[in-house]
Parts: sequence; C-alpha cells; structure tokens
Amino acid sequence: MKVKIILFSYAFFVGVSSVFAQVNVAGQDTSRRVITTAVPFLMIAPDARAGAMGDAGVATSPDANTTHWNVAKLAYVKKDIGFSLSYSPWLGKIIDDMSLSYLSGYYKINKEQAVSMSLSYFDLGDIQFTDATGEPIQNFNPREFSFSGSYARLLSEDMSLGVTLKYIYSNLTGNVFSGTSNDPQPGVSIAADIGWYWKTDLGQKSNLAVGATIVNIGNKLTYSNDEEKEFIPTTLRFGSAYTYNLDPYNTLTFALDFNKLMVPTPPIYVVDENGSIVKDQNGDPTIARGKDPDRPLLSGMFGSFTDAPDGASEEFKEIMISSGLEYWYKDLFAVRGGYFWEHYDKGDRKYFTMGVGLQYNVFGVDFAYLVPTTRENPLAETLRFSIHFNFDNKKAQESIIDEDTN
Repeated sequence: MKVKIILFSYAFFVGVSSVFAQVNVAGQDTSRRVITTAVPFLMIAPDARAGAMGDAGVATSPDANTTHWNVAKLAYVKKDIGFSLSYSPWLGKIIDDMSLSYLSGYYKINKEQAVSMSLSYFDLGDIQFTDATGEPIQNFNPREFSFSGSYARLLSEDMSLGVTLKYIYSNLTGNVFSGTSNDPQPGVSIAADIGWYWKTDLGQKSNLAVGATIVNIGNKLTYSNDEEKEFIPTTLRFGSAYTYNLDPYNTLTFALDFNKLMVPTPPIYVVDENGSIVKDQNGDPTIARGKDPDRPLLSGMFGSFTDAPDGASEEFKEIMISSGLEYWYKDLFAVRGGYFWEHYDKGDRKYFTMGVGLQYNVFGVDFAYLVPTTRENPLAETLRFSIHFNFDNKKAQESIIDEDTN
C-alpha cells in the first residue's frame, strides 16, 4: 500500500515521464533516480503570477501570495491589508475533476512587521478503488491541504526575516481499506518555513533583490504505521530579482531561482540474477551505492547534499531552475513569461510559461498558461487564475522604530 499511495500522489504531480522513472526503482533503473515525497502538492506553484514566470518567486516583489515563495518578503509588502484567491485545474488534459485552490491573506502590523495566513487545498477528484481482482469496492475523493500562519519582520531597511508554521493533512484512501492488514490512514505533519530577504537600490533606475528560504521543514508522514514514513518535500530555494525602470511608466523584472529538495536520494540496491533486490540478515535491502534513505529528519535534510550514488555530479542534477520576466505598464498591466528546467534523470519537467496581469485600484487579476517542451505531456495546457485585493490602513504605517525614538 505504501508504494501505491506514493506513486498515486506523485504521478499527479510530475507527470508520466517521472512516474516511469520511479516505477523502475524496483527494477533498478540506475540512470534515473527521481526523488519522491509525500504530499508533493506543496511544491506546485499556487498563484498565476509566479506560475507565469517559470515558478520563480523567491526574490520578486511581495504580494498576497508571498508566503508560499519566501515568507521574509512579507515585511516589504506595500499595502497594509490584502488577500488573494487562486485556482488551477490540474492535469486538465487527462483528468477533469482535479484542482489546486489557494487562499492567502496578510495584515501589516506596522512598517516593520506583518502577518499572514494561507490555505492550500488539493482535490484529486473522484477515484474508484478496486480489489485485487479488479472488482469495484468504493468511490472516494482523495484530498490534501495545508494551513499556514506566518510572521515577518524587518531587520533593517534592506533586510528581513520570516517564519511560517503549517499543518499538513493528506487523506488519499479514506476508510476504503479499513480493517485490512495495511489499514491506511490519513497522513498528518507539522512543518515550518524560514526565509531571508535582502534588497538594495542600484542607482536611480534599478534595484536588486536576493532571497533564500527552506520550506516544509517537518516530521515525516505516514499513511499506515510508524515503520513506513515518508519525507515531506523540504526544499531549499535561492533566488534573485533585478528590476529596471525604463521610464516612469515601464518596468522590467528579471527573476532567477534555484531549488533543491532536501530529501534523501534513492540509492542503488544489490540485485540477484533474477533482478530481485538482495536483503541482508535483518531483512533490509542491501545498498550497492548511496546511503540508506530511511533516516531521521535532520540527517535526511543535511545528508541530502552528499548522498547521491553518483556523487557531486548527481547532486547538481537535483537542482531545478526557474527563470522569469515581468513587464509592467504604469502598474496597471503586466505581461509575464518564464521557463522551468529539471534534469532528465530527476523528473524531466521542462516547460515554458506565460501570462498577463491587470491591476485597477484595489483589485487585480492574473492569468498563467503552461506549455511543456514535450508532446503528450500531462502538464500541457495547465491554467492558473488569481484574483487579489489590497487596501491601505494608515495606522499600519506607524513604525516601532519611530515610536521608540520619540
């Protein structure tokens, strides 16, 4: 049951090519070692703005969806109260009832501090479960969600830090298999994000921002028992954004992010002449190269930089790259484009993105469209929609620093 559930959830996230690679782990495909985790929906870009910029968002200007990308940016949000609602049909080309919804809101306490709350809900659609003979058992609607609370504070005019706490819930089978030997159950985890953000002006027309964050630092999740736990997608992100003001009405921003899962890399196991994995005297698989992936949280996180069977060359393959471009006209109309790249051996997700945004007074709307580089890709024609509202509150413009100096 554990393998089936992981593949089930992972398949809907990365697409067919990566699933083939994961299925081959049991068959020892040593050239493609895709890293899988529980609750992979946490890695999906929830909002249309970042979704149109190749999933880049670590150092871009802050908005209501900031806490998903880098909570530290929240301290620099321009408005004082705001919220955003995003919706994306997922794998709409092959499934008609799967979607990701994201609701986020923020409140600026004063010039130095801000708080935010967000809810991410992943609906996997109706699934018909069958028994070993293929006979229908029951229909069920698998679903997952995370609920988060965030706080960010300025350390100086140029730097900020932030932290997020989140509750993660994943119910993939309901009570369909209750009473069986596996007896699956909903998975639950408590996690945290930490973020850092720095920005500076480069003359009168441009500025540079840099950010770093580690997201989803949390306990491993299980769908059955304590002996079968899986890592959640703890991810290290580092990004930069360069903004140039062409004139008082036209602005360009170039964004570049690097992302790496801080999760153990699958090792290469010893196999016999029949291709079956050889077990040791304790019944555990014998590892030929790499490290045992069944490790505690901190060992798994920090050991993820040195555990790839092929060494440093494979570690570099695990870095995903997001790049994006955003053009604004008079803060009213935006055009965006981007590219996301992942190595062939680690999932092979490669796609272009594009989108537009409109802003009028307190209301804004964004739209994004995904174009994969390969034919018949399940991610093809992925759409994202976001609406957002932002309001000013003069009281929130007060500064603790100013109050302390009076």
